[in-house]
Amino acid sequence: MTTLKEFEDALREQGMHMALAILEKLRERDRVTRSVAPARRIAGRKMTPELARRILELHATTEMTQQEIAFELGVNQGRVNEVIKRGKWLSEDPEAPEAVARDRAKARMTRATARNTSKGQKTNAASFSGAKKRKNGASPNQAQLILGDL
Repeated sequence: MTTLKEFEDALREQGMHMALAILEKLRERDRVTRSVAPARRIAGRKMTPELARRILELHATTEMTQQEIAFELGVNQGRVNEVIKRGKWLSEDPEAPEAVARDRAKARMTRATARNTSKGQKTNAASFSGAKKRKNGASPNQAQLILGDL
């Protein structure tokens, strides 16, 4: 398959200046009509039974797609699918599998944040690579090239 750039180069080599002019006019027309689409998700929201009921209400009363519902409510389309197809997040049961998974993830994030702030660790690439080198048995004086150095 030929790229647009290769096609343009071939037209230029053949001296087809009228075709190049038409191509440029088409590009300009497309630039004028092009718009920046809004983000699919503005901010993640915590799934609650109330939000799950709102998803079901929108699904039942409108012709909105799952993606449109997700954008409207600020959640992930996968969460909308879980609510509609499997009835997840509809109960307030703290022992529900999705609630347990959410609470475990929040606890991991809290522990990681507390660990980083209590140790006063830097989060830049150099300190991370230094800690990694020592874990792998390399001496702290050994040089290592990291992606940030390029």
